[in-house]
Amino acid sequence: MPHTVWSGAISFGLVTIPIRVSSATEDHSIRFHQYHLEDMARVRTRKVCEIEDREVTQDEIGKGYEISKDQIVPISDDELDDIPLPTAKAIEIAAFIPYSDIDPIQIGDGYYLEADGQVANKPYVLLRRALERSDKAAIAKFAWHGRERLGLLRVKGETIALHALKWPDEVRSPAEIAPKPVDITEKEVEEALLLVDSMTREEGIDGADWATDRYTAALEDVIHAKADGKAPPKVEGGEEPAGKVVDLMSALEQSVQRAKESRGDGGNADVHELKPKKTAAKKTPAKSTAKKTTKKAASKKTRSA
Repeated sequence: MPHTVWSGAISFGLVTIPIRVSSATEDHSIRFHQYHLEDMARVRTRKVCEIEDREVTQDEIGKGYEISKDQIVPISDDELDDIPLPTAKAIEIAAFIPYSDIDPIQIGDGYYLEADGQVANKPYVLLRRALERSDKAAIAKFAWHGRERLGLLRVKGETIALHALKWPDEVRSPAEIAPKPVDITEKEVEEALLLVDSMTREEGIDGADWATDRYTAALEDVIHAKADGKAPPKVEGGEEPAGKVVDLMSALEQSVQRAKESRGDGGNADVHELKPKKTAAKKTPAKSTAKKTTKKAASKKTRSA
């Protein structure tokens, strides 16, 4: 079961829908620890009181806002929970807008909203169907982690998903980095569109052979090789990217041809024999604490909360 990160309600006009919130994504990145290179001992961060010069426990630590160097205002968790804001206890829907009005650059972390209890099922399904039939997104406000946020509610399968949104004033204008006007011929546009068409995949991202994290897989190979006392695997040779495009039209035409060949749509496509799938190397007993810890780090994945 996914971990609940927040619980409250969706406020939909006069309708209240109790919900639980869980993260919709996972982070599969490999996490490293810091070690002392001389003896491979773990380097840790300790929380020390500046006045008493001693390490303090979590129970002795609180939040505070620094007004000046000599004045800090303490704020307790209870005071944050009781903050006089309607959105502190509910995801308050403010409006419904077309999807086309949403700037994707504003969209942040995603969460799944789960109906909390039998009584919440009917209004939950009602809101989901209303979103489906209207083909609109709900814009909401909610308060988590010490600040009020803007959110987007949309349908995801049989559930409702919530995406945190950046406030409009948090998105920088791209005008200052836009390229200066250039001359583009209609033929170049047509060739670019042909390249887009030849690279289009109807199946989307899910299941695509290129939608894999090759960096993490390669990093795992390096860690396992070093843990077993072997040399890290060498990078297979490949084409170096060109420093600059000399002939744009020629580059477009060659790109279209390559895309067609990769899909088997014509041309003299080269046939390459597939390499057999690598099997995991047998692990040898680690001879040191450092090796044991390194192997453990390679198999651990960080999950987003």
